[in-house]
Amino acid sequence: MPVTKVDSLGPIREEDHCGDNGRNASSDEHTPLLHSQQAQDQDQNQSDIEGGETTVLVEPMSTARLALTLGTSYVGVFLGAIDASIIATLSAPISSEFRSLRLLAWLATGYLIANAACQPLSGRLTDIFGRGPGLVFSNVLFAAGNLICGLARDEKTVVFGRVVAGVGGGGLMSISAFLASDLVPLRKRGIIQGVGNIAYGTGAMLGGVFGGLLNDTSAWGWRLAFLVQVPVSLVSAVLVFILVKVPPKISSKSLLARIDFTGSFLTVAFIVLLLLGLNAGGNMVPWTHPLVLTSIPLSLVTLAVFIWWESRAAQPVIPVRLLVHRTVFAACMTCLLCTMVMMMTMFYLPLYLQVLGYTTTQAGVRLLAAPVCMSVFSLGSGYIMKRTGRYVGLGIAVVFTFTLGVAFLVSLDENSPDWVTFVGMGLHGAGYGGMLTVTLLACIAAVDHEHQAVVTSATYAFRSVGATVGIAVASAVYQNILLAGLEDRFGGSPDAEAEIERIRNDLGELKKLPDGWHDGVIRSFMEAFRGVWSTALGLSVLALICVAMMRQHKLHSNLARQED
Repeated sequence: MPVTKVDSLGPIREEDHCGDNGRNASSDEHTPLLHSQQAQDQDQNQSDIEGGETTVLVEPMSTARLALTLGTSYVGVFLGAIDASIIATLSAPISSEFRSLRLLAWLATGYLIANAACQPLSGRLTDIFGRGPGLVFSNVLFAAGNLICGLARDEKTVVFGRVVAGVGGGGLMSISAFLASDLVPLRKRGIIQGVGNIAYGTGAMLGGVFGGLLNDTSAWGWRLAFLVQVPVSLVSAVLVFILVKVPPKISSKSLLARIDFTGSFLTVAFIVLLLLGLNAGGNMVPWTHPLVLTSIPLSLVTLAVFIWWESRAAQPVIPVRLLVHRTVFAACMTCLLCTMVMMMTMFYLPLYLQVLGYTTTQAGVRLLAAPVCMSVFSLGSGYIMKRTGRYVGLGIAVVFTFTLGVAFLVSLDENSPDWVTFVGMGLHGAGYGGMLTVTLLACIAAVDHEHQAVVTSATYAFRSVGATVGIAVASAVYQNILLAGLEDRFGGSPDAEAEIERIRNDLGELKKLPDGWHDGVIRSFMEAFRGVWSTALGLSVLALICVAMMRQHKLHSNLARQED
C-alpha cells in the first residue's frame, strides 16, 4: 500500500525523502532495497518519537466495491438525516400528547446538540480506532436511541432517546464523509460528495413526509416513525462491519495515549453549554434566568480554555491553526449560517402550514421540492468541480440561489398560494445542496492529507451547531413575537392568559377559539413566522459574504495528492 508518513509538523511523503545529493531516494534504481527499508524504519521511529502517526493510503478499489462500500455508509447518512428532520412534522403531535408545545425545541435540539458535541471527536477517534468500528458503534447507538423514543412513556424519556440517537447519528453523518475522502481523490470527490448529499438531503427532506404519513395512518402514531428505523440501522451495522476495511493511522503509542481527553471534554462542554443556554433562553426560561446567564458565559470561558489547550496539545482533537485558515474558516462559517437557515425553515414551515389547517402529511408534501432540487444541485456541483477543478465562483452562485429561496418565504402569509412555497423551497434546497458539496471540498483541499478527517469533522460540527443554534434562534424569535402579538390583541380579554398559554402549547386549540379570536390569532402566528423568515434572510446574506472569502486550492486527481 502507498504510505504517507506524518510528523508533528506536517506530511512527509515517500517521494519527498531525499538523499545527500538532493535526489529522491525512493526513485534511485541503485539504492539497495534493504537500505531503503532501514531508512523507512528510521523515519517511522523518528515520527513516533516526535508524537506523529503514519497514515496508510488504501489501494484503489474496483468501481463496484467502492459503490457498495460507500452505499452502505450512505444508508446511515440517510437514516441520520431522516431522524434529524422527522421532528419537523412530529413535534406538534408529540408535544401535544405530553401537553407541552414548547417541548418542540428540545425534541429537535436534544438530537442536534448530541450531534454537534460528538462530531468533532469522530475524526480523531476514527483516525485511531478505524472507520469501520466507528460506523458500527454509531449504528448501534442510533438504533438504541430510536428504540427508546418509540417506547417512551414521558417527555424526558423521549428527549433522552433523542440524545442517544443524536450521538449515533452524528457518527453516521461524519464518518461516511471521512470514508469517502479515504477512498476517492479530490478531483472526483465532489461527485461522491454530491451522492452523499443526495442521501443526506433526501433523508432530511423526506423525514417530515415520512413522519407525518406514519403519524396520520398508523395506529402506533408517531412512535412507529422511530421504531421502523431500528432494524434498518442494525442491518447497516452488520454490512459496515463486513465491507469497511480502511486501516487506522499507525503509531507506536498506545490507543489511549493518542486520545486528547482534555480537548475532548472541553469540546463537548463548550458545545453543550452554549447550545443549552441558547435553546433555553426565551423559550423554556427567560433570557435573564440563571440557567442562561450561567451557561452562555461558561461556554465562552470553556472555548477560550479549549483554544489555549488545543494550540499546545501534541495530538489535538481539532488543530486550532486549521480553523484560522481563511478558506477553512470561510467554508465552515458558510456551513454554519446556511444550516441555521435551513433548519429554521424546515422546522417552522410545516408548523406554518399546520396553523393554516394542513395535516402533517400535506405539510410534508409541500417540502418535496427541496430534496429534488437539492439532489440535482449536489450532484451537479460535484460534476462541475470535476470538470473545471474550481469551486469559489460556484460557491457564490449556489449560496445566492439559497438566499433567493429565503426571499420567497419572507412573502408568505395566510393567503399565499402553494406555488410560492414550492418555488421558495426548491431554490432553498438547490442552493443548500450545492453549498454542502462546495464547502466540504474546499475545506479538504485547503489542508494536508493527514488532516482531512479532522477538518471534515469540524465542518460537520459547524453544521450541527448551526442546526441547533438555528432552531434555538428561530424558537426565540417565534415564541416572543407570537406571545407579544397575542397579548397585544387579547391581553384585556377574560381568562386571556390561560387561553394564550393553551394556544402556544397546543395547535388543536385553534379549532376551539373563543368568538372573535380566530383572525387575530392567525395574524399573530403569521407575524411570528415572518419574523423567523426575515431572520433567516439576514443570515443568508451573511453566508453569501462568507462564501466569497474562500480561496481556490488545487483539486488533485490522486489520493496521494501528487502533481497530475
